[in-house]
Amino acid sequence: MPHKSLTARTCDLLREAIVRARYAPGQKLRIDQIGRELSASSGAVREALSRLTAEGLVIAEPQKGFVVSPISRRDLQELTEVRIAVECRCLAESIAQGDVDWEARVVAVRHRLAAIKGSARRPDAPEVRRWHATHLEFHDALASACPNRWWGRLRSQLFTQSERYRRLSGPFDETGRDVEAEHNAIADAALARDVEAATAALTVHLSRTTEILLNSRILFVDVPPAPDSGGAAD
Repeated sequence: MPHKSLTARTCDLLREAIVRARYAPGQKLRIDQIGRELSASSGAVREALSRLTAEGLVIAEPQKGFVVSPISRRDLQELTEVRIAVECRCLAESIAQGDVDWEARVVAVRHRLAAIKGSARRPDAPEVRRWHATHLEFHDALASACPNRWWGRLRSQLFTQSERYRRLSGPFDETGRDVEAEHNAIADAALARDVEAATAALTVHLSRTTEILLNSRILFVDVPPAPDSGGAAD
């Protein structure tokens, strides 16, 4: 249906804009403005915002409308903890189940990623979007032989949530981080079928971004949970 196609397109474009921080954490999302920017109807924008609310990228505030989900130290730390567990599980199963085609995917995308190294550190470079897309492909390839589709879906959702934080870490990395070396350590161990080394390297890789961001000057909004909430209010 055309309406569903337009809504899906609007949702994809809006998700990408939020992940890329085109709309800043905590920013109010105005339906009419987004409609003009994305050439979408108000109905398609409203439905897209509802979907992204379910994904946790947007918050619907009573009487106020929609805002981009804020970033917080607590959310980042908890997100990283869960993502490491899920990513390592998917990688371990891929190593156990992967065949020669899986190996070929990992090798090929690692080579393509290395060919455009450095672009992620230059936000205005024309290759930057290709680097981010290839980076996603690299992590997808590593986990692609995991046979459990639910683990895969959860991994994909967590990746999107983490990507928003990861995009913010680049400008604040003053440690001379060698991301390519981190990727190579994961891939080499995975291709050698060394689960322990591969998951250890993946854990270091994912934790490093979190450490950089937590030590940066990024402004987090850490709101303590309400007494009767029984959980996080971040």
